[in-house]
Amino acid sequence: MVKVSLIILNWNARKMTQEELENVAKLDTNGLDAKCVVVDNGSIDDSQEKLSNYKLPNMNYKFIETNANLGYAGGNNFGLKYSFKEGFDYTVLLNNDVILPKDILIKLVSIVEKDQKIGLLAPKMYFAKGYEFHKDRYKESELGKVFWYAGGFIDWNNVYSKHRGVDEVDRGQYDKEEVVDAANGACLLIRKNVIRDIGLLKDKYFMYWEDADYCIRAKKAGWKVVYTPETELWHKVSSSSAIGSNLNDYFLTRNRLDFGLRYAPLKTKLALIKESMKLLISGRSWQKIGVRDYYLGKWGKGSWR
Repeated sequence: MVKVSLIILNWNARKMTQEELENVAKLDTNGLDAKCVVVDNGSIDDSQEKLSNYKLPNMNYKFIETNANLGYAGGNNFGLKYSFKEGFDYTVLLNNDVILPKDILIKLVSIVEKDQKIGLLAPKMYFAKGYEFHKDRYKESELGKVFWYAGGFIDWNNVYSKHRGVDEVDRGQYDKEEVVDAANGACLLIRKNVIRDIGLLKDKYFMYWEDADYCIRAKKAGWKVVYTPETELWHKVSSSSAIGSNLNDYFLTRNRLDFGLRYAPLKTKLALIKESMKLLISGRSWQKIGVRDYYLGKWGKGSWR
């Protein structure tokens, strides 16, 4: 029987995580030895009280506390370490703000079982109804079918990780399974042997770019990173980390510099250094701090308040 773990990261979001667990409780796990692992990332709300002894009807359950906010990467690494130690064949990193169809776990596992070269797998992702960036752009019948992710690709000339299809209505244009540059961490299946080969997420990033970095490392180790349209989910995309927010400015700026100067072509690296100097002079306040912290080597949460 195939062993699969679901890792859900929680930080002061007990209600949202509980709603996600109610969704997980409806998943079909027939033929799977499944376990849901909630990693609490140093919450100070009532998460420990409400979630530590939670019961699921369709799979086993584990609650782990980090005792500090380690960010997306560091928190999920707690779950990945546990999953690897316990010998799970596959681990699925799962956001606590996604709506899942009943058969998603069965379908994801079926795909990777058929192709042993797939190391990382992500499904088609839509904006959940009402969470679209441009709600007025769509007909009522199109809501729930607006892409948030249909494969991820790196623009190596500018060092941007792009979601293909974002804001487009699904009309069948991305209905082919494809090898991609980057899989999205909102729902990311990871084969056990990938963890064996390349280790964990880069926790020094804290948040942003860690999934793209993990994908690049997996590909360099010989694994395929794949987008599948055979199953889907709906993401309640947050506006709190939208482009231009202070959070976004800081972590995206700092981590993009590290990612680009690590993996991009030489010409792009030189342009990136030049760009960082301009940001130090004329960027927004948290962009300036992000550049400064990159060059000072301040990682993890860094200077973020």
